[in-house]
Amino acid sequence: MNELLNLLEHDARRPVSELAAILRRSEYEVEKDIHALEKDGIVLGYNTVIDWNKAGRNTVTAVIEVNLTPQRDVGFDAIADRVSRFDEVRSVDLMSGGFDLLVTVEGESLQEIADFIARRLATIEGVVSTRSHFLLKPYKKDGLIVGNKEKDRRLVVSP
Repeated sequence: MNELLNLLEHDARRPVSELAAILRRSEYEVEKDIHALEKDGIVLGYNTVIDWNKAGRNTVTAVIEVNLTPQRDVGFDAIADRVSRFDEVRSVDLMSGGFDLLVTVEGESLQEIADFIARRLATIEGVVSTRSHFLLKPYKKDGLIVGNKEKDRRLVVSP
């Protein structure tokens, strides 16, 4: 099952016939496994990684460190769930270290994100503080190189 998951994670558009050949299984078995993975909530969805700048849409992305006061009986879960439901939010992760949640948001402008933080995120009961960082330029996203795919510029290692 892990091998199938690795293949799907790398390229979910790969045809079932190709997956079956790689896994040395029947197409029926692979389709059945994929359906079970989706039903069990192991495969949550299929996303396309898009270079929005090349597509002509300029967006602003920020990662926000959020400090929380845990709530009785639910800890951070209730606040994280609430934050996850905002349309601007792309991801929410519980962290160890100097802050509790790492929230990634996307907006049309710096001002839109600032308004989201000030009016919606920071006002949630239990949110103690926020610290924002704006992404300036992506180089790699979800395992894929973003931007110009020139020749490989890694240093050649030879014995």
